[in-house]
Amino acid sequence: MEHSKSFFRAVGALAVPAALQSLLQSSFSIVDQIMIGQLGSVSVAGVGIAGKFTSMFSVLASAVGAVAGIMISQYLGSKNQREIRRSFFGNLLLCLALAGVFTAVCLGLPKQIMGLYIPDGATVAAAAGYLTIVAGTFLPIAGSILLGTLLRCMEKASLPLYASIAAALLNTGLNYALIFGKLGFPAMGANGAAVATLVSQTANFLIMLLLFLPYRNCLAACPAAPRASFNYRQYVRMLLPILVCELMWSLGENVYAAIYGHLGTAASAAMTLINPIVGLTIGALCGLSQAAGVLIGKRLGEGAFDDAYRESKKLILMGFAGAVGLGLLVAAFRGIYVEIYQVEPAVKALTGQILVAYALVVPFKVMNMILGGGIIRSGGQTQYSMAIDLIGTWGFGVPLGLLAGFVLKLSIPYVYFILSLEECVRFAISLVIFRKRLWMRRLSA
Repeated sequence: MEHSKSFFRAVGALAVPAALQSLLQSSFSIVDQIMIGQLGSVSVAGVGIAGKFTSMFSVLASAVGAVAGIMISQYLGSKNQREIRRSFFGNLLLCLALAGVFTAVCLGLPKQIMGLYIPDGATVAAAAGYLTIVAGTFLPIAGSILLGTLLRCMEKASLPLYASIAAALLNTGLNYALIFGKLGFPAMGANGAAVATLVSQTANFLIMLLLFLPYRNCLAACPAAPRASFNYRQYVRMLLPILVCELMWSLGENVYAAIYGHLGTAASAAMTLINPIVGLTIGALCGLSQAAGVLIGKRLGEGAFDDAYRESKKLILMGFAGAVGLGLLVAAFRGIYVEIYQVEPAVKALTGQILVAYALVVPFKVMNMILGGGIIRSGGQTQYSMAIDLIGTWGFGVPLGLLAGFVLKLSIPYVYFILSLEECVRFAISLVIFRKRLWMRRLSA
């Protein structure tokens, strides 16, 4: 009984701040989306497709952060400070290199990239202008992801939350001022939202860095520790599958966005309008995935495999129950949500229908997030996650989306629901791997 209480306290200490951080960002995202929604469907769709491309960097950087989290959690469990330091700085350098590549691409080819998503010239122009500005966010995002990962592994998850609160408030205030030209600022429309994002992401990193400084000794050099060469083979075996996995998943998501875009500006705008709701529901439960990565990783680092398996099942059940409840709320209140936007009635109708489809698949999305994104990865056997995502996205999601959109020529709600069935396939495969305990490994120094 005492062990169970200790487990739930640890989950709460890690999951609640992470969930609050994500919920806070998503709630302010709704406010931002409402502001952009007053500019019309072209601006909504343009910002949406630009966001899809920039999300590729966020996904890859988060993948590097996930590998760092696996390593740091296990080395904290085995009390190996030298490897904690190596894990942090090695992954930080890789994340910064990725940021440099994405920044160069976005600054050099904005219109060409956005033209791949949608044929409408006005939407491409709006998206390209937005993309050029937000390219400046990649470097601070890289730093924030690695610092946040380290702090959560140290069970200081409330510190990234504080930084996010300040950054989200700043972002919302700047959006209001720069989009509509308030408080003496010029009215910049969608580009104003991009500037607000750039400033707030930079502020988020700087605040997180200041909050981290009192704990910087965790990265101090360890001259007394026994020297050992870095296990590059083990690192590559973890990193390469997860990078390939996240890159191919993100490319799949961008193919989905291109399918929606070629179904029309209204379809693309409707898909953009569901993003804040997706962010809220996933964000409310993402803390369970992050808690799984840290807590189960530490159990594996200690060699307590039975405890790791038992606690993993509890986390999966918690996620399923929460997702079912949130899905019912989304379906019930979809009508109220769509009415807050100043877009065409057809876009509102499509958004409501897509939200019903989302409510049906969200339990599988959440369980995949916890199982594949947290538990299975915690043992460092990231090749399983890679196989699951490749099969789900490219074996089922993309072909089903192309079939539904271009062969059957279905409307956007049906296209979205059919391609989302890949979440069910992904969950079935993940469950087999989980039950066979193939993912349970302890990292060597």
